[in-house]
Formats: sequence, C-alpha cells, structure tokens
Amino acid sequence: MYFAALLARTEDGWEASDTELDDVETLSDLADLAREASTDDDTVLVLIEQEDAWFGVVRVDGEEDPRIYVSDAAAAARSSYGEILLTDELLGREPGDDGTDLESLDLDGTEDGETDDDEDGPAAEAVPHGPVGDAEVLDDLGVDEKELRGLDAEDALSSIAEALGASEVLETVR
Repeated sequence: MYFAALLARTEDGWEASDTELDDVETLSDLADLAREASTDDDTVLVLIEQEDAWFGVVRVDGEEDPRIYVSDAAAAARSSYGEILLTDELLGREPGDDGTDLESLDLDGTEDGETDDDEDGPAAEAVPHGPVGDAEVLDDLGVDEKELRGLDAEDALSSIAEALGASEVLETVR
C-alpha cells in the first residue's frame, strides 16, 4: 500500500493534496507535478511511503533541481514509485549502469529462471540497503539529518508533517 502527498508552502502555511503517481514515470515528471502545486515557486515537498517498508522525500524549490531522500534504497528499488526516486546520480553510478542487460529480460522484468524475489543479482548489489540522498533536505524546515535518518517508515510522514506544523493538513488527505 502506497501513500503520496504534496505539501506546498504558501504565505498562509502548508497546503496538502494527495497525488496520483500512476502517470509519473520519471523524476522530472514528479518535479513538474510538484511545481504545478506551487503558485510562487515556493517549496513543495512530495512525501511518499510504502507501508512499513520505506519513505521518500522530494523537495522542489522553484526551478532548482529536486533534492531527494529515500529511507531504504533496497526496499524502494523493489517498488515502481521508489524506482522513480532512485536516479543513477542518487545511487552514485553512471547513467544507464544498472547492472542489467535489458535484452536478456523477460516481459515480466525477470531474467530466465529468476524470480522477483532474487536479491543476489547485479542490480541488487548496485542499490545499497539503508538511506540514500540528501539527509539535510529538511534541515531548514525543522527536521535535521539525525532526526530524518532516525525516523521509522511506519510513522515518518506524520513525524515530518508534525515538525513542519502541517499535521492537520496532511491528515486531511490521508
């Protein structure tokens, strides 16, 4: 089960909206979606969680490049929404160097004889277990690096919203 929401900072505080990520295929698509939620190039946070497995924060400030934090890259890599966040740059690898040969993949995304649960392949080695990205993404908003890294996936988004003073608006879209 996934939950995704946009928190847009306005002069009146934070505004929340739930968002559908089915049409989002790339990080650029996600950043564009976030920018559409902002009226004055203010900060927009995209909060994504997969129940009890991982959470991600994407921060978009105007036309700047998005800043990303993912709590568990290996768990997120097994998720279609997580894959959007796990860019080559975020994982510290060359673009297109995901360790797989696309021609050898079946239509279901697995190689011959492998199951989706196989975590021993080259692609699994390229994705670290644990957090990746900009752990200081929320520092100026009241959630420092240590606190962000210490959040449990189960209640991370609620904790972040509480620190931002946006608990009530986030709960309205949950």
